[in-house]
Amino acid sequence: MSLNNKGHFIFQIDMNVENIRDFALSFPEVSEGFPFGESVLVFKVKGKIFLLLPLDELLLQFNVKCNPEKAIELREEFPESVLPGYHMNKKHWNTIVVDGLLSTLQLKEMIQHSYELVSGKK
Repeated sequence: MSLNNKGHFIFQIDMNVENIRDFALSFPEVSEGFPFGESVLVFKVKGKIFLLLPLDELLLQFNVKCNPEKAIELREEFPESVLPGYHMNKKHWNTIVVDGLLSTLQLKEMIQHSYELVSGKK
């Protein structure tokens, strides 16, 4: 772990497109596809989207569903890394930027939270 030029800790992250894909597919009843074109990998549970993973962004990022109160808390705590969901209902979706300010554990927790919200499982 090191500091960036703003004094924030930077985590060494082992998350890339393949790691995110593998993690998402590790949950029960998950399917993947490209319903919006070849540039966005979409993960669904029970036919409902819980994770969108753009493949054409310079900086790795993804969209996840989030409890509205928690979404606001995360955006306030991590304003550079957790943004209102791009092209999504901003009340329920966040765009997560994988820039080293969030740990791998935090990233996985956000994906799992989204899966649990959509699947109804905890």
